[in-house]
Amino acid sequence: MAQGRIKRLQSAARSYSQPFKVAEQAVCALCDRPIPPALRDAHHLIPKSRGGVVTVFMHRACHKQVHALFTETELARHYPSPEALREHPEMARFIHWVQDKPSDFNPPTRRSRSKGQF
Repeated sequence: MAQGRIKRLQSAARSYSQPFKVAEQAVCALCDRPIPPALRDAHHLIPKSRGGVVTVFMHRACHKQVHALFTETELARHYPSPEALREHPEMARFIHWVQDKPSDFNPPTRRSRSKGQF
């Protein structure tokens, strides 16, 4: 029996899931830096509005950047994994910039002018 697109994306994303063990030191799924508990956000790889249930931990700055660049539809269709997000040129530039910042760094985030224009 064939699976629908959402179910295929959900099953593929499950392999990227990090368990919710808040007491442990979490590492950002995008920039691979340790995340302080005060700046830890859980990101749905496929948005909840699109049926997503799998989450990964990200720095608040990385999480805000993802949502500043992409619509929920774009996230569900084209970026259902941390690897896919890292390959996007603007995300790669942001990750390269933020990797040498301290773990508790939380810069302001501006919405991309091209958000929603794929």
